[in-house]
Amino acid sequence: MDDRAALLTEIAAELRETARWTGRATLSPRVAAALAKVRREAFVAPGTEREAHQNRPLPIGHGQTISQPFIVALMTELLDLQPQDTVLEVGTGSGYQAAILAELAGEVCSVEVVPELAVRASAVLAAEGYDGVALRTGDGSLGWPARAPFDAIIVTAAALDVPPALLDQLRSGGRMVIPIGPPGGDQQLLLITKDAAGTVERHTILPVAFVPLTDAWRN
Repeated sequence: MDDRAALLTEIAAELRETARWTGRATLSPRVAAALAKVRREAFVAPGTEREAHQNRPLPIGHGQTISQPFIVALMTELLDLQPQDTVLEVGTGSGYQAAILAELAGEVCSVEVVPELAVRASAVLAAEGYDGVALRTGDGSLGWPARAPFDAIIVTAAALDVPPALLDQLRSGGRMVIPIGPPGGDQQLLLITKDAAGTVERHTILPVAFVPLTDAWRN
């Protein structure tokens, strides 16, 4: 078994172990295929390629990380993406999650607050064939109003609460996955749903650990 196949086997085992909290015992075929196709080694920091298929986060510079593959898999699975969906990603980071989303959705918009990471992610995404991902530098807590509304929103850093702009930009019937909690403290992964009437519900999934989100809406 090669390293990528071994990683997928490990993700599958962790999904089964956490199913009582997440409600997801297995990956959908589309999400599994996306994880098998996207080359994580292309998105990690130079010099860490040999660690790319370990099931853990890795530093990518500027105080940021590329998320643990299991968490990427779970967050993606919870979005229930359809081929025609438009998705907003808050926190491009290395570009790995954006590449996974691009395999599953019709349009991917991603916002990264660190200019250097945005430049590198854009270059790697293009090199890997994902040059259709719309990427801009800015404060992701404010969303991307010009591209809204979104069928799904994924936030890859922990906020103290759900940014109002993201709720506003989530389409009725949409889903958002976001970690909530203080830096270095107790954080929970939430699934946010908005029904056709605009009613928002929060579902706690499981404990997580993420770098903090820059949320200028509080300032």
